[in-house]
Amino acid sequence: MTRQNLRTKLTMKTLDTTHIEQFNALLRYAFQVTDSVLSELGYNAESIKQAKYPILQNARVLGWFDKDKLISQIALYSMKMNIHNRIFEMGGITGVATYPEYSGMGLMADLMKETLSIMRTQKQSISCLYPYSIPYYRSRGWEIISDKMTFSIKDHQLPNISAQNGMIRRIERDDDEELIALYDRFAKSTHGALVRDKLAWDEYWRWDSDDEMVALYYDKNDVPQGYIAYLLEDDVFKIKEMLYCNEEARRGLWGYVNAHKSMFDKVEGNNFSNNTLAFLLEDGHIKESIQPYFMGRIVDIEQFLRDYPFALDAESRGHIFAFIIKDPLLEWNNRVFVLNFSAQKVELKVLESAQELDSMQIHSQAKNERIPSVKTDIQTLTTMFFGYKRPSYLAKIKRLEASQDMINLLESIIPRAKPYFSDYF
Repeated sequence: MTRQNLRTKLTMKTLDTTHIEQFNALLRYAFQVTDSVLSELGYNAESIKQAKYPILQNARVLGWFDKDKLISQIALYSMKMNIHNRIFEMGGITGVATYPEYSGMGLMADLMKETLSIMRTQKQSISCLYPYSIPYYRSRGWEIISDKMTFSIKDHQLPNISAQNGMIRRIERDDDEELIALYDRFAKSTHGALVRDKLAWDEYWRWDSDDEMVALYYDKNDVPQGYIAYLLEDDVFKIKEMLYCNEEARRGLWGYVNAHKSMFDKVEGNNFSNNTLAFLLEDGHIKESIQPYFMGRIVDIEQFLRDYPFALDAESRGHIFAFIIKDPLLEWNNRVFVLNFSAQKVELKVLESAQELDSMQIHSQAKNERIPSVKTDIQTLTTMFFGYKRPSYLAKIKRLEASQDMINLLESIIPRAKPYFSDYF
C-alpha cells in the first residue's frame, strides 16, 4: 500500500479516557521517555499514566487513527491569559506527537488546523504552547512571546536585606486558598500571566518533588503579597518561582532565603520577570542565562483586534491604517484588517484582499490619501502585540514592512510590557 493510499484510510477522532494507554504510549515513544528515565525522575510507568488522565478528562484531544491504532495526537486546554490587563480566552496546546513512520503525511498540520478551528469557535483568539522545536511551530504560525531566565548565586553573594514589617509562613502547597487568591490577584494585574484554574494549578505542580515547599510573605496587615516555591536539596536552595506584588514582598522573600544560609552553598532559580537579577545584588557577578520559553499565536485576528486594549491618546485619534497579514495555516487570517481610531473607539473593517484596500480612499480636507498599511506575518504580529518585541525592532530586522510614521504610531498604541509566564503544560 502506498502512503497516499494509506492516508485516505486514516480517520480523525476525539480521544477520551479509554484511549489513555495509546495516548501515553505515543507520548513516551515520541519523547523517548524510557523506564530508566522515569526511574531517575522518581516516577514509574503507572504514575505517568495516571498523570496523563487529566488531559483526557479536561482537554479536547484529537487524534488520527490507523484502524484502531492511535498514530498522531494533539491536546487543547481551555485557559485564560492576561494581555495588558485584559483577560483573553486562550487555547493551550500540549501532547503533540506522531509516530515517525507516519510523519510527512500532513497529519499534524490537519490536527493543528482543526484544533485552531475549535479555538476560533470557542472564542479563544490566542493560543500558547511550550515548543520542543521552535522552527517547527514557527512554520505553523506560532512565535516566541516569553523568556525564562535562570540564575546561580553563591551563598556569599546573597543580598543583605534589612528586616521587613511583614512575616513569612510556610504553607501546604496543594489547594491553599491564600496561595490561590494571591496568584489570582497577581495574574489579573500582570501582563502575560496565565489565570490558573484547578487544571492549571495541577499542571504547575505535576512534575515537582513532593519535598518542594511554598512560603508566603504577609504584610503588616496579614495580607499575602508574595510567595516562593522552592526545594532544598544537595546543599542547593532551588527556586522554582519567586512571585511578589510589591517591593516589600520581594525583599521579604529574599530575607527568607537568606535565613537558610547555613543550609546551602548556592542558590539556583528561575526568573520570569524579564529583568535581570544581577542589578539588584551588591555583588552582581553571578551566572545568569536566558532562553526562549513559551510561544504564542493569534488564532483569530479579527476577534483579537476587537478585544485588544490599545494604548490610545490624543495623537492616535483619527488615524486609520491597515494590517496586511500572511498566515501559513489559517485562511481566515489571510485578509486585510483596517483599523480606524475614531474619537470614541477603535473601529475595525475586514477586507478580503489587498486589492480591496487599493480601491479604498480616505478623504482629507485638501486631497485624497491612500490608507497606510503594515505588511507582516502572523508570527510577527503575535510577538509584537504580546509585547515581546517592539515594532521598531521588528521593522529594523525586516519582519514587518511599514513607513516610519506607521512604526511610530504602532510604538504609541501597543502597550509596553513583556509577558510574565511561569507555567508549563
